[in-house]
Amino acid sequence: MASQSQGIQQLLQAEKRAAEKVSEARKRKNRRLKQAKEEAQAEIEQYRLQREKEFKAKEAAPEHRPDVPSVIAPRLQALGSHGSCSTEVEKDTQEKMTILQTYFRQNRDEVLDNLLAFVCDIRPEIHENYRING
Repeated sequence: MASQSQGIQQLLQAEKRAAEKVSEARKRKNRRLKQAKEEAQAEIEQYRLQREKEFKAKEAAPEHRPDVPSVIAPRLQALGSHGSCSTEVEKDTQEKMTILQTYFRQNRDEVLDNLLAFVCDIRPEIHENYRING
């Protein structure tokens, strides 16, 4: 009987040690995953900063690019300037707004009259599908 309880105690202790080892392995795995995630984030951030720096350099000075002929460089620089594009878009938008406002002023009274006529002039009629049973 004593040997059975001793064997049970050994099994319980072995089970406890196994559970501790599994728990430690899970903790190590979580630490490794967290570390890998942090390293990946740092690498991504470094890559993003590098690409951003390259983009800004190319955007700022297209005339210094060796792959672009000197004849095309001024055109690229003009295309790269966002200020002229935004002013052009703003000007175009303003023109369209002015046109829409003039259309609105010209047609406002007529549209209101038509709308009021449709709403206020009610002509009660029996629908053509209505049948009188009899």
